[in-house]
Amino acid sequence: MGTCVIVDDASFMREALRHIVEAAGHAVIGEADDGDAAIALCRELKPDVVTLDILMPGMDGLDTLDALKTEWPEARVIIVSALDHDEKRREAEGLGAAGFIRKPFRQDDVAAELERVLGHG
Repeated sequence: MGTCVIVDDASFMREALRHIVEAAGHAVIGEADDGDAAIALCRELKPDVVTLDILMPGMDGLDTLDALKTEWPEARVIIVSALDHDEKRREAEGLGAAGFIRKPFRQDDVAAELERVLGHG
């Protein structure tokens, strides 16, 4: 079992991801709707994995990813985004993203990516 922080500005997306993460046997220990809140939560909770949307108001997901990896290099971050352009994916990987899930997502795909990133798959 791993611990997860879910970051997305849309509450319905956080709820959908929470359901999938918990159904896969992992614990959601925090949720945030923007980058600043995500960084504060990760400082406090040190989750095993963070799911992170790219498009958010204020600090976007890529800036949040960069800040997380700068402060916490071992952070395992999965980008969850409708922006599946190769350029965004390469940028996220270059900043240290451990995985990428495209919206709309399927439960099996999210669960498999969580297992892979957590080293269980």
